[in-house]
Amino acid sequence: KLEANRLGVQGWVRNLSDGRVEIVAEGETEVWTKFLEAVRSGYLGANIKEIKVTEETFLGDLEGFTIRFGYLAK
Repeated sequence: KLEANRLGVQGWVRNLSDGRVEIVAEGETEVWTKFLEAVRSGYLGANIKEIKVTEETFLGDLEGFTIRFGYLAK
């Protein structure tokens, strides 16, 4: 969260009930690239087996970066 806020990435992160982590975020391409690098190299990076990126149309409806608590039901 701190790195996302530092870089100006907008969105959120949450744990899923199957152990995966979901991040929904938006930002300029250069910022987004730096954010992904930070996720991969951060203190939890060793636990990451795969990152799947899905690009969608920019909506501009996200503000700040938050942690959402509670699991998403399957």
